[in-house]
Amino acid sequence: MTPLLHVTNGDSTADTLRRTTLGGDVLSWRDTLHAGPVRAVPRPDLLRLRAGFLGDAGWGCRRMILASLESRDRQLRRALGEGADVVLWFEHDLYDQLQLLDALSLAADEDGETELVVVGSFPGKPSFRGLGELTADELETLWPERRPASEGTLAAATEAWAAVRAPEPASLAEWAERDPPGLPYLAPALRRLLEELPAPGNGLSGTERRALEAIGVGHATPGEAFLAAQDAEPAPLLGDTWFFRTLTELGTGPNRLLETADGEGLPPAPPLGDAQTFVALPLRLTEAGERVLAGEADRVKMLGIDRWVGGTHVTAASLWRWDPASACLA
Repeated sequence: MTPLLHVTNGDSTADTLRRTTLGGDVLSWRDTLHAGPVRAVPRPDLLRLRAGFLGDAGWGCRRMILASLESRDRQLRRALGEGADVVLWFEHDLYDQLQLLDALSLAADEDGETELVVVGSFPGKPSFRGLGELTADELETLWPERRPASEGTLAAATEAWAAVRAPEPASLAEWAERDPPGLPYLAPALRRLLEELPAPGNGLSGTERRALEAIGVGHATPGEAFLAAQDAEPAPLLGDTWFFRTLTELGTGPNRLLETADGEGLPPAPPLGDAQTFVALPLRLTEAGERVLAGEADRVKMLGIDRWVGGTHVTAASLWRWDPASACLA
């Protein structure tokens, strides 16, 4: 029998795939590519960059993370080189679409064949958010829908991945308006990535705006605010710890936009801080936060900024903005 390798977005879906009757090996494409630097550098340098970022964010030892990323790449390349059936299982949100671009661009350099199972909905689940919600039996119903990744799809993924990693977001904005073959969910996902640039006027990213809005209407703990902000996302993409990281960035320093109910700045978010304590903290907007949310003040001017959106390093000296309403860079 031809060897089979399933590649998917994370441990939840991977564990379920292992419980199906499909057989084969399962590989999780572990990386949160919507956060931190994703620069246009050679592959070994990119993996080192990602390992450093994830290690600094509290996800483990840099050396161990790097070894895991390198092993992941080798497993995919080896499977393609040995003629295995490689099937990529991903969904429609930004988290998955960036992983899909990464995996496809790597596969494009190999000689093997790649198939895709990429979904944005599932029968009987009107609030479908991802493959991790599905049972083993439900995942198996998607198996007949897999389609080969055509040369056009591989080429488009490679070009789009280069646009994500570019040092300026102009090409990314162009790809956010395209309809590449075999990648029906890519454009809206890339527009959501561009929302992580500061908006004109208030300077908030899409994640920051949804976080402040949730707290402003009474979702007064990080846990409650996370659930409300996820509900406000057309395609939820964040894990709770990455959302909590955003809250800490907004809740630190003399010009902070939110604080605890006792008037204190926020402590480090998990995994750098205690998760149980953090998730239950009572929060409130500061006066500055209310002004920013109302468009009367600029988050960038109040807090400064040092953020990566793909390969674009956003600082006060190199300040790109994205207007979600007009879908334009500013």
